Amino acid sequence: MTHWPILLKLVQLQVTYFNNADLLLVANCVPFAMGIFYNKFLKSYNLVVGYPRLDSSRFCIEKLKQILGMSKLNSLAVVQMEVSCCRGLTHIAKEAIANSKTKIVCEDFTIDLRGNVIKTETISL
Repeated sequence: MTHWPILLKLVQLQVTYFNNADLLLVANCVPFAMGIFYNKFLKSYNLVVGYPRLDSSRFCIEKLKQILGMSKLNSLAVVQMEVSCCRGLTHIAKEAIANSKTKIVCEDFTIDLRGNVIKTETISL
């Protein structure tokens, strides 16, 4: 881990650990469903955790937009479960990228209930 806290709503903006980093926006339940989460994702990314069902989408979009604008990230990856409560993370990432006017590669991973990656796509804006 490069930083703490990891919750999107608590992450500080005036920090250097996102500079030139690969950022992972992950639904809070993914690490519990995916036994290989650390090896597959966490060791390669800086982490922020969100839960679109309980967190305000508008707030999350704005916070991620600010991170994108201030940090010059190398890439962004979104990891979410296949269940309906997670689907908002992709929307949050798309809106934040569009609103920040940042050119960034964004990969979107969907995990099934057994912890398998069932879908991977590149988000292009």
